[in-house]
Amino acid sequence: MPTEIEIIRPDDWHLHLRDGAMLKAVAPVSAALFGRAIVMPNLVPPVRTLEDLRAYRSRIAAALPDETGFRPLMTLYLTETSDPAAITEGAASGDLAAVKLYPAGATTNSDAGVKDFSRVHGVLEAMQTAGVPLLVHGEVTDPEVDIFDREAVFIERVLSPLRKDFPGLRIVMEHITTEEGASYVGEADDTLAATITPQHLIINRTDLFKGGIRPHFYCLPIAKRENHRQALRKAATSGSAKFFLGTDSAPHLVSMKECACGCAGIFNAPVAVPYVAQVFDEEGALDRLEAFTSLNGPAFYGLPVNEDKIRLRRAAPDPAIFRNVDAGADGSVVVFRADRPLQWSVFAG
Repeated sequence: MPTEIEIIRPDDWHLHLRDGAMLKAVAPVSAALFGRAIVMPNLVPPVRTLEDLRAYRSRIAAALPDETGFRPLMTLYLTETSDPAAITEGAASGDLAAVKLYPAGATTNSDAGVKDFSRVHGVLEAMQTAGVPLLVHGEVTDPEVDIFDREAVFIERVLSPLRKDFPGLRIVMEHITTEEGASYVGEADDTLAATITPQHLIINRTDLFKGGIRPHFYCLPIAKRENHRQALRKAATSGSAKFFLGTDSAPHLVSMKECACGCAGIFNAPVAVPYVAQVFDEEGALDRLEAFTSLNGPAFYGLPVNEDKIRLRRAAPDPAIFRNVDAGADGSVVVFRADRPLQWSVFAG
């Protein structure tokens, strides 16, 4: 069994950087490890226009270390009033990497999302023509549907009809959490892919309640039963080019997590790659780690792979990696830490 491995520098195909003091706190953490990241647009207010997008990109650049090679890939928030012309312009200029679909009310800052999908057909047609991927938060928001079933129902009610209406539209089913999601993506044509998070490879819904309510394990989509976790591990380590790493690293202040109605989101940026390496190690698939973290995503997005590499060592990381991240006067952010020793670390040299 190897004690050290070298892989092409990974990318993060689903990342929340927030804004303001939080942006300044967490952006350097992702930039230290990843070459690029698809940046989510669910700010308050959302990133709806190209003007919003360019302004947000400038704020991200200002929050990054001077010497970084990290590149944020920018997205627009799809609303029922989105302008198809902005898609064409953004694709032509290279400013726009993708568009994010949030069903209204599905997750953090998604209230401006889509309720009537017929009202976004013009935008989807423009995306299909321009080759701009649609990134979907794959859950229905019907209160009659159990929270643990919302991904499977989304596939049936929303995603399958959408793909029939727009067969050339490239779609990423973000942060899949179910056996149904993994199977659906795996059996689809090459226009459909999926991101998988470290946390959904590591925890199941029982972990949310082990010894009490565990707010720092709470995210949306919520962790599911153990059979779903095993299906995700099988998909991620399969070698299929349809699956790639999207951390869904989503920081919230401790005060917003440890409260009566805590926010959904797990901040895993400092430990995402070591935890994923540990999963691949446990599954006997270290030889497929680089494809999942560094090759499959660029291939789907039509981008070159990163030119530099990182090295990982089979060794416990410096405990400081789990230290809360200071987000300024408002408080700090807890780093994801599973209930098992982390046995891989990233190191220089």
